[in-house]
Amino acid sequence: MAPTGRKGASYENIAIGATMNFFEVTTLGQPLEVIKTQMASQRSDTMGTALKKVWGRGGVAGFYQGLIPWAWIEASTKGAVLLFAAAEIEGYSSRAGVSPALAGLLGGMGGGIAQAYATMGVCTCMKTAEITRSKLAADGIKPPSTWTLFADMYKKGGIAGINKGVNAVALRQMTNWGSRLGFARLAEQAIRKGRGVPEGEKLGALDRVAASTVGGALGCWNQPIEVVRVEMQSMAKGVAGRPAKLTVFNTLAYIYKENGIKGLYRGVTPRIGLGIWQTVCMVSFAGYVQEWFAGNK
Repeated sequence: MAPTGRKGASYENIAIGATMNFFEVTTLGQPLEVIKTQMASQRSDTMGTALKKVWGRGGVAGFYQGLIPWAWIEASTKGAVLLFAAAEIEGYSSRAGVSPALAGLLGGMGGGIAQAYATMGVCTCMKTAEITRSKLAADGIKPPSTWTLFADMYKKGGIAGINKGVNAVALRQMTNWGSRLGFARLAEQAIRKGRGVPEGEKLGALDRVAASTVGGALGCWNQPIEVVRVEMQSMAKGVAGRPAKLTVFNTLAYIYKENGIKGLYRGVTPRIGLGIWQTVCMVSFAGYVQEWFAGNK
């Protein structure tokens, strides 16, 4: 993600962000999201058990559950908001003399918060409901269709109902992209220093992907927030000990009581893979597209 900071310079980032995030989720993103959500919602599942359950929902199609329409809507909208907001904040921070790592941290945090409240609340809630409603079928209850589910949630809770867990989503996205961009910029600086690449000179493709990989992997330190988010948006009902009205803090306490520290890190392995792929797409690949646009102006 190339910082801009020039007025009007990154409006093309709306299209770039939407396109890159759409590509990310349609390739590896959604399968990793489904596996991660399965493990975070069913915290007794091992990786092998989760894979078998997902495969049992329809083979390969099971790994793309929730892709259409929610993941596609979410990807295109959140990618646009993220890349535009993060590039603007990072660009202006860099022009103000802030270090690349801190500028990346600030840009990522701002972009993450913006995408959560602008678009992700509804889509993430619906995606999680779509994935976790399979438990209803396992209990002998015919699960409702996607649009019936959406209509019921809106009827019962209005905007708040279809944005259930949005504060946890915002906290996750703020720490996600703040960490990913911050760590990625730190890795880029370390690579520059190690290879003797002057500031301002472009790193090679492998170096940029390596920096994004570091950022994506280290950004997963906040997995407990993600497990809380999944539990808050899960379709689970009538579970003993589960708070009737979930908040970030009572959900965290409930998961810790039921599953301990280990339960708060369920699904971290597929999430590391997801974090790496998202960061490579939205930082490395998007950076090349941004440079192409800049070079053709």
